[in-house]
Amino acid sequence: MPNQFKIHSSHIAFKADVKQAIDDFDTYKEILGAAERNVIKIIEINGVKCTIKSFKVPNFINQVAYRFFRKSKAERSYNYANKLLELEIKTPAPIAYDLNTTLFLFKKSYYVSELLAYNLTYRELVHEPDYPDHENILRAFTRFTYDLHQKGVLFLDHSPGNTLIVKTSSGYDFYLVDLNRMQFKDMDMDARIQNFARLTPKKEMVEIMANEYAKLTGEHEPMIFEKMWGLTEAFQKKYHGKIALKRKIFFWRKKYKNIE
Repeated sequence: MPNQFKIHSSHIAFKADVKQAIDDFDTYKEILGAAERNVIKIIEINGVKCTIKSFKVPNFINQVAYRFFRKSKAERSYNYANKLLELEIKTPAPIAYDLNTTLFLFKKSYYVSELLAYNLTYRELVHEPDYPDHENILRAFTRFTYDLHQKGVLFLDHSPGNTLIVKTSSGYDFYLVDLNRMQFKDMDMDARIQNFARLTPKKEMVEIMANEYAKLTGEHEPMIFEKMWGLTEAFQKKYHGKIALKRKIFFWRKKYKNIE
């Protein structure tokens, strides 16, 4: 079976241990977060706490595409993590990826990285308006996003749970996770503002981000806010429309679970 396993040079001495940990994935019990599509488990390899993310087997068309034409989510996550670190953008240290394939189809894949101890995510800022130092964290996050844009990083999954926030003695550090959807390119102002659209439905948070981003870019603040809020509203309308449609189509699932 033509599988592919790659490990970071910093962990090459533990190559066999990392590969064994991936092979034993199903035996581990500690799961990180909600295991809906992909499953993340916490393990320890040679005294280092790590996460292994198992990506679900894609549909048949994507099994062919990932086998021959596209890089897998696991491989992209590993490559993008290394690219971010080269750009001095923080992300949990990449360790390895492992791809399981047949002669013609792509099957399971895994991405291994070091476990990061963090204090909060952007999600807490959305749900806890009284979170300590709320506005300063939000402004620091906006400066972090500006830095991404200046370095040509378009994080397509820039959503509430995908930035881990660590409190430091001098402020806050931000770490990107869930890295498989990313582009590296120069961006115009519309693309930059669009990148804020998925973060929060709260107008007061968008006002703060627009104010800080306008300071950083030198652009007219009312223009920044008008575009940022308009794109946020459009995303929220589309998102909740999809949720409502899924509930109508899959109404039986909830009913079936209640029977069980």
